[in-house]
Amino acid sequence: MPPMPIAHLPNRAVIEVSGDDRVSFLQGLVSNDVALAAPGRAVFAALLTPQGKWIADFFILSDGERLLLDTEAAGAAPLVQRLSRFRLRAKVALRVAGEFAVHAGWGGAAAPPDTLAAPDPRAPAAGIRILATLPVATDAGPGDWDAHRLALGLPEAADMEPEQTVLLEAGFDAMEGISWTKGCYMGQELTARTRYRGLLKRRLVPVAIEGALPPHGTPILDADGLGQGEMRSGRGARGIALLRIAALDGRALSAADAVLRPVLPEPALGPEG
Repeated sequence: MPPMPIAHLPNRAVIEVSGDDRVSFLQGLVSNDVALAAPGRAVFAALLTPQGKWIADFFILSDGERLLLDTEAAGAAPLVQRLSRFRLRAKVALRVAGEFAVHAGWGGAAAPPDTLAAPDPRAPAAGIRILATLPVATDAGPGDWDAHRLALGLPEAADMEPEQTVLLEAGFDAMEGISWTKGCYMGQELTARTRYRGLLKRRLVPVAIEGALPPHGTPILDADGLGQGEMRSGRGARGIALLRIAALDGRALSAADAVLRPVLPEPALGPEG
């Protein structure tokens, strides 16, 4: 039987959003439809600046009485502070819920008992997200999860630039991270304009790496020495790179001493508009 790994992700934390207005409070702030979060169903979403630039992303899970945001641990406390600015008279409370540990399971792994779990909505093969207050047996590590998400081409916080990255650059449309129908939220105008006017010039793209893994931020050049983007996260022979869409035409690309080959998602990205 093939392995069905579960890994603890110590770089993730949980924010609890409770109170009668928890759904409506988040609904006007984040990129996806919070009302869809339910026991067994997670919503992937981002918080943006008013100008439509990425601040943080998270999975929204629900136990029926509160919303739990699975997000980057380093940004959890600042995210609580930022969200709290918009609370006003809303009946909502926010805190970092330190009693929870975040896990990921994939390859057919089932949720352990007495946990809150839901499928990772970004890709069918991504697996499940698991929030646990009790110890969970694991048979994989964070590096195994990182290799799995890189193989699927799923960017995470290390691949984005705070207050710089646009959601469509990061592939949030393909990862079910944007609702185009729910109504207004902070940063919606630029997100919609980028989509409908075809303004996208670059995108985070999974790459196969031949040679030593280039460090984060390494410039990516074409055969003529012209800059075409930069390296983001990576592990082994797979990584994520920010590339000009015009460079996704089969031309040779390099970063430091490595050769990069974009692994285009389906459908393939079109020419630069």
